[in-house]
Amino acid sequence: MKAVKITFCTALILMAVTGAVFAGPNAEGIAKIQKAGVLKVGVKSDVPKFGLLNTDTNQYEGMEIELAGLIAKEILGDAKKVAFTPVTAKTRGPLLDNGDVDLVIATFTITEERKLTYNFSSSYYTDAVGLLVKKASGFTGLKDMDGKTIGVAQSATSRAAIQQAADDLGVTVSFMEFATYPEIKAALDSGRVDVFSVDKSILNGYLDNECEILPDAFSPQEYGVTSKLSNKELAAYIDGLIQKWLNDGVIAGLIKKYDL
Repeated sequence: MKAVKITFCTALILMAVTGAVFAGPNAEGIAKIQKAGVLKVGVKSDVPKFGLLNTDTNQYEGMEIELAGLIAKEILGDAKKVAFTPVTAKTRGPLLDNGDVDLVIATFTITEERKLTYNFSSSYYTDAVGLLVKKASGFTGLKDMDGKTIGVAQSATSRAAIQQAADDLGVTVSFMEFATYPEIKAALDSGRVDVFSVDKSILNGYLDNECEILPDAFSPQEYGVTSKLSNKELAAYIDGLIQKWLNDGVIAGLIKKYDL
């Protein structure tokens, strides 16, 4: 029988047509995952509707958690073969670099600068940076916040977005960085910061009777599935899946399911 040479590009085409999990002979990242029998994914544990560790069940839940399961089903045939590692904006990159996780699906915003360091899939969700404040503050927008302190996450894009908008308005603000979102909310509640700023979909999870999200929206934030820069084959495979699910409505269904 004559041997047939299949290139990686041909494999991707076959995958798209047949829906089969076939990554080609050079897809070392996928082969490694299949050999391990588990997909290791860095996710948020403190973002309701995206990635949240339910303390009652000790299970992760949210749109990004379900997306990780869909990827595991494609690679390993079982949506439950996922090992979740909680990450923050500061830790998710190093965990990828060190090989502690195969992918990060954790409200990781795609930027041109970050593309120099990591692989990103096509965007599966687009948001914007917002402002959560106490209702009693009387703030109506960033224009009212001259001299105020804004709480942001370490290594997040929120700070740069707000700084640029403040500069454009001629408003002077200062920032206080925190490792986790609950810490920022606690700082807002205690008065250590005047504003909690991150993507609006994340802020929605921290609303209560004392707080509100202002109408201001800054710097569109596109989330992508992220992989190590050297793992090009895995990145191409994941991007193919995301594009397929964008086209066939699977991702739209997840967005609707979690009311994002």
